[in-house]
Amino acid sequence: MNPLLKMVGVVVGLVVFFAAPYVRAADAKHPNIIVILADDLGYGDVGCYGATRVKTPSIDSLAAQGLRFTDAHAAAATCTPSRFALLTGEYAWRKKGTGILPGDASLIIDPSRPTLPSVLQKAGYTTGAVGKWHLGPGTGDLDWNGDITPGPIEIGFNSSFIIPATGDRVPCVFVENHRVFNGDSSNPIEVSYTKKVGDDPTGKEHPELLKMKYSHGHDQTIVNGISRIGYMTGGAKARWKDEDTADTLTTRAVNFIETNKDKPFFLYFARHHVHVPRVPHPRFAGKSGCGVRGDVIQEFDWSVGQIIETLDRLKLADNTLLIVTSDNGPVVDDGYADGAVRDLNGHTPAGPYRGGKYTIFEGGTRVPFISRWPGKITAGTSDALVCQVDFLASFADLAGAERPKEAGPDSQNVLSAILGQSKTGREVLVEQGGGVMTGLRQGTWKFVPRPNAKNAELYDLSKDPAEKTNVAKENPQKVKELRELLQQAHGQTK
Repeated sequence: MNPLLKMVGVVVGLVVFFAAPYVRAADAKHPNIIVILADDLGYGDVGCYGATRVKTPSIDSLAAQGLRFTDAHAAAATCTPSRFALLTGEYAWRKKGTGILPGDASLIIDPSRPTLPSVLQKAGYTTGAVGKWHLGPGTGDLDWNGDITPGPIEIGFNSSFIIPATGDRVPCVFVENHRVFNGDSSNPIEVSYTKKVGDDPTGKEHPELLKMKYSHGHDQTIVNGISRIGYMTGGAKARWKDEDTADTLTTRAVNFIETNKDKPFFLYFARHHVHVPRVPHPRFAGKSGCGVRGDVIQEFDWSVGQIIETLDRLKLADNTLLIVTSDNGPVVDDGYADGAVRDLNGHTPAGPYRGGKYTIFEGGTRVPFISRWPGKITAGTSDALVCQVDFLASFADLAGAERPKEAGPDSQNVLSAILGQSKTGREVLVEQGGGVMTGLRQGTWKFVPRPNAKNAELYDLSKDPAEKTNVAKENPQKVKELRELLQQAHGQTK
């Protein structure tokens, strides 16, 4: 070999040898972050949280490898305010218009404010949103046949592939970045939540066309044999098939990971399962023994497994913080006569807790929450009080990101608890039930104010996790203390 070439080869080899550890060390400072957010998955819906009839082997394996939280919370007991808080680090009850949105609502997150994805994006992360959005696109009078903006891209995501609202609301189409996926200008989409548009049949007019009957509401335009909330016409090629949405969204999430495997990324994978309408793929239909709701829980677990397999295949697991949680507590009958109540078969979606979706009780916001990071998180269980509103501050710390002063006004840095390095998380948490009603958690105490001060509720969750015994009368000083803390959180002075 030419001596000069040999020398060059040696020099290159030395550069690679010494540079490689530096590259790996730099990557280790910016671990990938994945949040898999279920929809309406209750504390008791998962095997590692006590479910015995519904099988969730993928989630259970994460719990065996990572940290399973027993006192983790969504910020609200319904989806839109919960997601708003997760992405902004601000309690949704502070901002008007953050209740459950119709399918044609405008974006409720101000694009000028710092958000979880924008903070990570500025720190060098590639950010992606896949799945259910339900935070509104556009600014009003949206044209579904043109650019749909502002949306996820404008609040800090590099790419997005979303269900714009929910599966039971029109339009039943995916939106990729700024456009309807598979949109066709020759068959334009029109959407209305005030009057019928086009000639599409509705569930109310033609119940004989339905493959799934509605129990309340959900009687407007029929898409894929299921009547929805709201009216739409057009978009024949763009309309989804409910049975295939899990496969479609999971494939998109996997593709995002594969595309960005060589650089730090943040993936917000917000699944639609187990929200209504519950229509599992034939691979999962009838497999749970707990009816259609159990079937879609198991389909969600499969989706989690696909993400785990992808991280393993790409050798990314050791540099990825993976969190699986839910946007709020469970609901069984949520507008469709799908047999979910009849077929529970002994399954208890909220586990030992009272209430569920829409309620101020623990079952409304206490949700499954598992964090896994091989080599960084020691497997076990944590009873630290943590909330999804804290993701912004916690992930900013993890990523070494600069956090603007105005970012995440309610977000607290509980990273040490998420990683299992501390046994404590928040000292106080404001819980939002249905609407804007709030309660307060401090340690094992739970305070629920009522319009009539004499009817205030106080529970000692260490003795009464099901919130059956109101001990407010026996503890007037604690009621006074917690009421004042809640008033302070609301910015009140009296």
